[in-house]
Amino acid sequence: MLSDLRKRARKAGMSPGTVFFTGERRTEHTRVTVTDFDVANLHEVEVKHADDCVRFKESESVSWIAVEGLHDVTLLEQMGAVFSIHPLVLEDIAHSGQRAKLEVHENYLFIVLRAITPGLRDEPEEEQISLIVGRNYLLTFQERASSVFDPVRQRIQASRGLVRRMGVDYLAYALMDAVVDQYFVVLEDVGEELEVLEDVLLKEPAPEFLEDLHDLRKDVMTIRRAAWPIREMLNVVLRGESPVFNAATLPYLRDLQDHTLHVLDIVEEFRDLQANLMELYLSSASQRTNEVMKVLTIIATVFIPLTFLAGVWGMNFEFMPELHARWAYPAFWGLIALITGVQVYFMRRKGWF
Repeated sequence: MLSDLRKRARKAGMSPGTVFFTGERRTEHTRVTVTDFDVANLHEVEVKHADDCVRFKESESVSWIAVEGLHDVTLLEQMGAVFSIHPLVLEDIAHSGQRAKLEVHENYLFIVLRAITPGLRDEPEEEQISLIVGRNYLLTFQERASSVFDPVRQRIQASRGLVRRMGVDYLAYALMDAVVDQYFVVLEDVGEELEVLEDVLLKEPAPEFLEDLHDLRKDVMTIRRAAWPIREMLNVVLRGESPVFNAATLPYLRDLQDHTLHVLDIVEEFRDLQANLMELYLSSASQRTNEVMKVLTIIATVFIPLTFLAGVWGMNFEFMPELHARWAYPAFWGLIALITGVQVYFMRRKGWF
């Protein structure tokens, strides 16, 4: 949340529609690849300039144009000129802190997704992915190269499934489905970590328990923030408010909606489990503290009268005749033993220990 505010602060004062990159990941070179295909043909090429994409704009085949690296603002503006993308849309593409959303424009759809993939040291990596869905073309914008869309590329190359036979709307569905599928992968890792923490809690929780639980809570909340808007987005499409998606693709979008709702159900289950683990940890810590305090209280209760007696006979008064008696010393210890025994017997009868 704070990082998003810092990103917005960096572009404060600029006029609306100013394309300004606010992300942190910079590729060495911005890479633009085109995958043009139909049922019978497949053509993959890497282009150097935005003008090289003009011929794919009106192509009858499906053209997937993938831009990897958003720090090249000039290239983004050139792509916007070629495909008639609104300046405010280009601004949102370059600003990597956008919320997942869908906007209907005159000649295309603008879709923003939040991709979450397993990263190094079990820390999920979050990335903004922007889609421009036109008549027969689809543009994807990513901060860097990633493996999120590799399954879709493999299906296109192997001519498997419907992706080669359906239109650009099905390709958009396939890419969105690939993003949602990654949520399940990350949630599986989170679930395994929660099981480990649950086992640790039942034994002897380490001091790092709360820190680990807090990290998992952040991961779950990140997935929730990414998946929740997708549900709203799909509701808009399924109500028929999007002219790009054909009737043949709607059943697949409903299936994607079911997957998204499943993700949200798992997220809510994990949130409840995390809350229960936190409550159980605090109860356990409180119980251990109470046990320690009970032992210390018992010890203090036993020694209070003994300390009193030792204090009385430790005073240097001249007229304390019992101090000169032969039986005084053993009587003193006998009295202490008697008082201690009575206290211990009384506390055990009460069940205090």
